[in-house]
Amino acid sequence: MARISLAIRCFFSLLFRGSLPDTALPQLGLVRRISPKPAAAPAAIRVSDGALQLLSILQRDSRLVDFVMEDIAGYSDDQVGAAVRSLHDQARESLTRYVKLEPVIDGVEGTFTKPAVSDPAAVKFIGNVPAGKPSGGLLRHKGWRAGKVDLPALNPKQDSTIIAPAEIEIE
Repeated sequence: MARISLAIRCFFSLLFRGSLPDTALPQLGLVRRISPKPAAAPAAIRVSDGALQLLSILQRDSRLVDFVMEDIAGYSDDQVGAAVRSLHDQARESLTRYVKLEPVIDGVEGTFTKPAVSDPAAVKFIGNVPAGKPSGGLLRHKGWRAGKVDLPALNPKQDSTIIAPAEIEIE
């Protein structure tokens, strides 16, 4: 009769609480294991996070997004040129700090070049391109490849879609 009572207590405890009653464990010859609490799962990293992070860095250091989003039609060429000079220096410094850029083809622009790489994404033929794969042509642009990317770690609690926070001045 004691086993039936034990079985009924265990059944209803499992049904309503999801675990055996503490008083039944010794009778069953069991010991409760202390399971560590599962760590909070890190936020899933999206493919766009790195691009948004780099855009955020360029905005922070050189205000690149502000410049691109500004309507510059009302400014003179001299005003735009003066703004671009400082933006260029700051953006270049930020980019070289986090990304090591290398040319895809390290050659002299304007000279005949045979592409050494077979990756179709690395070389684009332009102009009067024949039907087959051309052996070479005049190098018009060396192209750029990211040799190394060294972005700071993403903060999982920060919304990566915020490129730059709004600024409110308190007077």
